[in-house]
Amino acid sequence: MTIQTTTISNVLRAQKVVHQHLCPAPLIRSHAIEKELGLAADRRVWIKDYGWTPVGSFKLMGALNWMDYHATRIGNQPVIAHSSGNFASGLAFAGMRYQKRVILVMPNTAPKIKTDLTLSLGAEIHPYDIAADHLTGERDRLVDEFSQTLGAIQASPYDDREVIAGNGVGGLEIVDELKRLDRTVSHFICPVSGGGLMAGHALAIANGYPECNIIGVEPDKADDFRQSLLRGSRVRLERPESICDGLLSYDVGQTNWPILQQHVSQAVTASDLQTRQAMRWLYDRHGLKTEPSGSIALAAVLSRKVSLDQGRDLVIILSGRNCDETAFRNWIEVQ
Repeated sequence: MTIQTTTISNVLRAQKVVHQHLCPAPLIRSHAIEKELGLAADRRVWIKDYGWTPVGSFKLMGALNWMDYHATRIGNQPVIAHSSGNFASGLAFAGMRYQKRVILVMPNTAPKIKTDLTLSLGAEIHPYDIAADHLTGERDRLVDEFSQTLGAIQASPYDDREVIAGNGVGGLEIVDELKRLDRTVSHFICPVSGGGLMAGHALAIANGYPECNIIGVEPDKADDFRQSLLRGSRVRLERPESICDGLLSYDVGQTNWPILQQHVSQAVTASDLQTRQAMRWLYDRHGLKTEPSGSIALAAVLSRKVSLDQGRDLVIILSGRNCDETAFRNWIEVQ
């Protein structure tokens, strides 16, 4: 199989598509994080908060760009994908905008807020047993079954050139805004799961700030990317575990891997406890509700997993906020 490489030109094209549908997610300066880290007065911390998109996560950008690129090929056929939840709602929104039928295969443990949002946008959901999937392969079997029986066009939540490019639009927004402010970025910290978010952003950040340290963050029991960087080849984990339900892919995508290898300088981990503490910290200091996957990059920063002794500005990605209220309240009950 020939892998289609994603380049900055793909991201620039995607920007025109995505901005037809969305305003940029806000880039917020955090004086509170600057104070917490004890940064020098000339250094700033910026939060890119994708919780403000219409589906509460970054996934909408890649889904819209994918749908636009493939709209003619799809025609009247349905679209099928697997998702832990956020790509599901992103693809459902894109299907609504492009008037396409969307079918999602989702884990039976997906948060209700994610399934409800996906259904409200007109998509269909077929659950699978995630606890046994490493043995049964039910997720991929269902996707293939719908593809064969209905002629559905498969969309990957991360391992796809157009999805990566769409996600990278957020990176272009970061670079454009900070360059207008005449700021220099020395550290970019972002969650990694399948790698679609990081790959797209890495292309944009590296293009705008070539000297920037691009750092990935994973749960400590779902660190396939960290292990992959150390080994120099993709590592697959059969049973990743974390409260970060959006960061439990088995490995990074083939399309993402060369981009990640080229541009990501380091991968670090955060424990579930550190992620919960970051969720509480954000809620107390900024009034922001985030899902665990959305807070893990900040968790790595607050727990000093990233060396910040020297440099200029930091950008931290908050990837989403789709978390059931009861679960959120339980998770932030932590010191």
